[in-house]
Amino acid sequence: MISVIMSVYNGDKYLSSSIESILKQTYSDFELLILDDGSTDNTSKILNSYRNHEKIRLFKNNENIGLTKSLNLLINKSKGSYIARQDCDDLSDSKRLQKQLSYLLKYDLDACTARAINKQSNRLTPRFSYYLPYKISVKFKNPFIHGTLFIKSEILKKLMYDERLYYAQDYLLFLQILKSYKIKTLNQGLYILNTRDNISEKYKVEQKKFFKLARNLLNEI
Repeated sequence: MISVIMSVYNGDKYLSSSIESILKQTYSDFELLILDDGSTDNTSKILNSYRNHEKIRLFKNNENIGLTKSLNLLINKSKGSYIARQDCDDLSDSKRLQKQLSYLLKYDLDACTARAINKQSNRLTPRFSYYLPYKISVKFKNPFIHGTLFIKSEILKKLMYDERLYYAQDYLLFLQILKSYKIKTLNQGLYILNTRDNISEKYKVEQKKFFKLARNLLNEI
């Protein structure tokens, strides 16, 4: 089984479409875990409409604790042999899970990601940096799209997200994966990435600060 994990905070604008993109997957052996991280909009109402769906497990934080801690809660609740990420404002191609599982098994990987289509520009991303070796590109940016992460459950449960990082938690995770495990990016746009009003766009300054902190923390691990 694949466990797809999604944390939501005030994400009612795109939430239903994001959930449906997972429910329409061609690979059917999955569970979708969704955590409402203290939302104050219509997120709870939307999630309640899925409460009886056989593939969905819902959770709720009484207050907003942030993405890092919320993802760790979902990881610990997951039952699958593999864990896949999904952001509440993005969409997955219907064959995403099927193709990423096949890719991981074909190349005997511990984790894989995929390229995405930028919703606003309709361009494939990562663009030019995709062709650079990870050891070079990772010094300047996160070369992986967090929402496309597909990883063996035992590895993610061992690493977890570092809760000292409110932002850039994915960057440190990928640094750890690159250090000790096998990861590659599938050269297909299997994800529709929303870049308008998302965390990376709204908190650029904070992201840069935590980006540097993540690199420092890697040396302590």
